[in-house]
Amino acid sequence: MKSSTLPFILQALTAALFFGASAPIAKLLLGDDIAPIFLAAFLYLGSGTGTFLVRLTQRMRSKDVEADIKPPDIKWLAGAIISGGILAPIVLMISLQNTSASTASLLLNFEGVGTTLIALLFFKEAISRRAWIAIIVITLASIFLSTNLGEGFGLSLGALGIILACVLWGVDNNFTRNISGKDPLAIVAWKGLVAGTFSFLLAFFLGNELPSLSIILGTLALGFVSYGLSTMLFIRSMRGLGAARTSALYGTAPLAGVLLSIVIFGEFPSFLFVIAAILMIGGALLLINEEHSHSHTHTAMFHDHSHSHDDSAHGHDTAMEVHSHEHEHPAEEHEHDHMPDIHHRHGHEE
Repeated sequence: MKSSTLPFILQALTAALFFGASAPIAKLLLGDDIAPIFLAAFLYLGSGTGTFLVRLTQRMRSKDVEADIKPPDIKWLAGAIISGGILAPIVLMISLQNTSASTASLLLNFEGVGTTLIALLFFKEAISRRAWIAIIVITLASIFLSTNLGEGFGLSLGALGIILACVLWGVDNNFTRNISGKDPLAIVAWKGLVAGTFSFLLAFFLGNELPSLSIILGTLALGFVSYGLSTMLFIRSMRGLGAARTSALYGTAPLAGVLLSIVIFGEFPSFLFVIAAILMIGGALLLINEEHSHSHTHTAMFHDHSHSHDDSAHGHDTAMEVHSHEHEHPAEEHEHDHMPDIHHRHGHEE
């Protein structure tokens, strides 16, 4: 395990824990007293509002250490919001009307695979054989966790729609990866507020009944932790691991959900859960111990992100505290162990 990648791995696993906890906690706090679209709306609004307030508090108390979103970043942020915050939930809601629960749960695991394929084919992210094995193993474990052998399975237009929704979330993940060096709180705030407002208006115009104030407040709080903090950690993890590896580790979220359900509701784990847990742990260990080293060339780069000057890549002045400003990396060729982080998104011949 490389000490340089360990913080990013822990961030991805913590993001998965926060997100995986959303389903059992929602079941415990909310029951069936809120319409699905309003549920999505207040989860997103809780995410956006909470992270916005945290960011505002940080700015009032101390100097900014994160890079601001600049005009060139807006296309990636807008693309992420439209694909993952607006289109994907709409496609999913329509598709769920004509798809069995077991089929839907099974196909929702395609998000990690979709993210990986888009990262590989369109953004040329380096994915080693070891990483591929880990991604497949974790996805297989998620399938075991979501399979209900008591219900039928079959592909239909609804099922294809769920796959499309997962692809749209994969697009969201990859677009967000391109701005992962920027302030994650700002990214999450924009995504949550825009997507939440859209879902709220959609539920309102469809005539869904507005839930009680206590349900709204509980949903907002849950959204802040399970969506807001989770997405913030996901973005930070992509800085060091890239989209494919972060999504693979994030794929352990169902395991966290099942474990929490066992604790809260006393549900006895099934045999498939035991298999899935072993596979997920194995897949995570494959990624944690992955090594990737070869001679590579850095083209001259001019960008802006949070950093300190205690490493060879950022020794352009004597400041040591974490800060953010535009800076240039000169062209160089060298060899060392690395991941597809914000400084190593170069092409690979193998």
